[in-house]
Amino acid sequence: MPKPDLESHLLLEILERRGVSARLVPWDSAYDWAATDVVVIRSPWDYFERLDEFLEWTQRVESITRLANPSTVVRWNTHKGYLLDLAAADVAIVPTRLVPQGTIDVPTELLPDGEIVVKPAVSVGAIGALRSRSDDPRAAAHIIDLARNGDVLVQPFIPSVLDSGETSLMFAGGRLSHAVRKVPAPGDYRVQDHHGGTVEPHRATPDEIALAEAALAVAPSSTTYARVDLVSTGRGPVVMELELVEPALFLNADPRAAENFVDVFLSLTEDAV
Repeated sequence: MPKPDLESHLLLEILERRGVSARLVPWDSAYDWAATDVVVIRSPWDYFERLDEFLEWTQRVESITRLANPSTVVRWNTHKGYLLDLAAADVAIVPTRLVPQGTIDVPTELLPDGEIVVKPAVSVGAIGALRSRSDDPRAAAHIIDLARNGDVLVQPFIPSVLDSGETSLMFAGGRLSHAVRKVPAPGDYRVQDHHGGTVEPHRATPDEIALAEAALAVAPSSTTYARVDLVSTGRGPVVMELELVEPALFLNADPRAAENFVDVFLSLTEDAV
């Protein structure tokens, strides 16, 4: 993505201070993965363009060392169809319709009324997302265009994003570490920093924590790191996305955040011995 990784050096600094040998390595490099105790996925932002290759890599690494998060979790989370699994488990989500790859006709009457967001089922950083009215011909055209290469998600636009943004809860080893609120730039709805979004600390409410924990419980395995993105609606918070592959963890937002995750990473090395 058109942004630097502003977090991983914080983890490396703490690990070095604790006498642990750690380094950043491209996932597709010729590296001896078996020579390390634990591999933690951090910022492989090109995975969605090379999905099969990336998923094969996760399985291969997991077969010779400890991988966080587990390959089953990564595979499940790379396709946003996991939102339908959350809904099936009675976890409140932004209403989501999955349009299958190869769709060539999208009757507008089948789309939610009003404003919608169309996005690829496999993507990162809001790449490929379109906000539009459902009766705008551009919406159906965009769905069909995206469906040439993969499945597509269609969701109603949540107006509260414009004012209050999204709330992100970060979990280290299944325990809440910290939370932030991501606010879009004026005139935009995308909260990512490379789209002009800003971040502020947030104290998660009991309802937000309960919802995030319920969402994580649906994942096929426990997680070492996780981010749960929520938005506000008239019926309370709902899950926008569950980020278990390469999430920004907003480690600068809380003085203990990086330490929390390093504690969990080191517990994995102890398990590996």
